[in-house]
Amino acid sequence: MPYIKVRGVEHYYEWVKKPSGSSVKPVMVFMHGWAGSAKYWQNTADALSEQFDCLLYDLRGFGRSRGKPTIAQASEAVAESQSPQEESEAIKELTYELEEYADDLAALLDGLHIQRVYIHAHSMGASVATLFFNRYPQRVERGILTCSGIFEYDEKSFSAFHKFGGYVVKFRPKWLSKIPFVDRMFMARFLYSSIPNSERKAFLQDFLEADYDAALGTIFTSVSKVQAEVMPLEFAKLTVPTLLVAGEYDKIIPAEMGRQAAALSEKVEFVVIPNTAHFPMLEDASTYLQRVQEFLQINTPQPQVS
Repeated sequence: MPYIKVRGVEHYYEWVKKPSGSSVKPVMVFMHGWAGSAKYWQNTADALSEQFDCLLYDLRGFGRSRGKPTIAQASEAVAESQSPQEESEAIKELTYELEEYADDLAALLDGLHIQRVYIHAHSMGASVATLFFNRYPQRVERGILTCSGIFEYDEKSFSAFHKFGGYVVKFRPKWLSKIPFVDRMFMARFLYSSIPNSERKAFLQDFLEADYDAALGTIFTSVSKVQAEVMPLEFAKLTVPTLLVAGEYDKIIPAEMGRQAAALSEKVEFVVIPNTAHFPMLEDASTYLQRVQEFLQINTPQPQVS
């Protein structure tokens, strides 16, 4: 499997491409959400690969990417440093702040020698992407944020969420995936319309295998007083043309949160996919792709998605 070292950590990535003759296609980067992986973007990337070279990767600590560098890896990174700045970066202890994940993406693009991209992100990945848009606007052509939004801080509900989330992350025995229908129960809160069994099982497996520190750390950084204060400001100062897609019945990030975020910037176009929840790209792939292609101004026949 292809891996690339990003800020001292091994990251999994893969390309989804189709032959294009002599023409050079733009690059579209796909970013997944909390405790997921790039696997669930595969069909969407396949459908868009006529127009884009699609780059899928697993965020640090999730999917097939590592969590934090080992002592040996950190020492190796310091030894390979070419400048004091690189050495400082190599020995820096990475945190699970979303801004750090935005910097991970910048380093990934640098490592692959990619300058400017389209970005297609979901849920927690969409929050990271929003931060990336504002930190590195010169590197983004257009952005698609799926199931993202802003929220108000409530100390009591946030504290309860963090406590419950901590239990969920701690209790993840591998044998859980062997229980019949547990994938249905696991995904019930995330879906309104059905998705294939194989995709439900893949989601459960990604959750069970996510790095403990990354899974727990990003719960606290994604749903926090800081993010409740920061994200409205980030949406308000967007300069990158952005499509924000919401699922009509999303319980994780309700569509109204997305509507409120989109209203903060004239650069953001907002659409709701009917009869879907937190994974509209899987629950209604054809409608989702149609909205995305309209935003990207792709006037091609609708791809068939399995």
